[in-house]
Amino acid sequence: MKIAITAITAILLITSTASFAYAEVPGWVKNNAGWWADGTISESEFLTGVEFLIKDGVIDIPPTQTSSSSESDMTEQSVPGWVKNNAGWWADGTISDQDFVNGIQHLISVGLISVSVENSELQDQMQSAQTTESVASSSNDPKLAELEASLEKCSEITKAYKRLDCEKSIEKEIILYQYKMGATAFNLGPVTYYWFGVGSEGNEFEISSSGQPLLSIRMLAENTSSDNVSLDCTSPQICSYDVWDGTKAFKYSGMDFTSGQIVLNPGDSREFNILFGPNVGYGGTEFEYDPSKSYQFRINEDFGKMNIDLNLE
Repeated sequence: MKIAITAITAILLITSTASFAYAEVPGWVKNNAGWWADGTISESEFLTGVEFLIKDGVIDIPPTQTSSSSESDMTEQSVPGWVKNNAGWWADGTISDQDFVNGIQHLISVGLISVSVENSELQDQMQSAQTTESVASSSNDPKLAELEASLEKCSEITKAYKRLDCEKSIEKEIILYQYKMGATAFNLGPVTYYWFGVGSEGNEFEISSSGQPLLSIRMLAENTSSDNVSLDCTSPQICSYDVWDGTKAFKYSGMDFTSGQIVLNPGDSREFNILFGPNVGYGGTEFEYDPSKSYQFRINEDFGKMNIDLNLE
């Protein structure tokens, strides 16, 4: 039986202020939103999954007013088509994070998602920026300053698709440069993995209000060989990446491997994100934390194996 949170795990983080709600949704789960939009999971699975993650503290949302009639009417309602369309459009980058979140808040307001909303201690836990935290400033790094200047010049291109191609290429080069300057490199056959360690942006470890440990891992993989290389992770049960405590392997709750693979051409690089937390089925496991144990992030690819100490505290 499919478990709803497979497609919804880490689907959005919504932060708020006293005057308005601002939504920031981790882009690495856009493929998961697409699963609901294209019918891979059902409407009821989608709703159940969102409710579970909000109640468990994985998703934090701002106060959303619920209509007085929504509770009695909710059994007769279904998710509006525009919300489902939004999920698909958000997945392919047509609309913004806020547009997608507006749909989620609508489901709460009409009672299709029923939750008790409190401020979450994990409000900053799952924040996913579009670029990695800078480890060098342009003022004292000539190489970075040169890259940023090139990125600025992209804005002068009038044709949108050419401008986006220009920006994407340079942004990718900036991210790789920042990883190489500040992260630890782990060489494994044709691939070099770069990691800033737990406590850096995208690499958080927290215990939710319900007691669920949550660990997010963000790394960059660079193909340093002359051949194409694939990073493989098709399901929690069949994945080349997990967490090991010395006696037990923990499978992921969410990841951003499109179609279960990241294909790297020679010289290419790519950030990837993996979340360990609730059991999402498909051979998954619930992440557990014992402070007396040492935890490692394990890589078990066809081209090599490696254990990386996580140093969780």
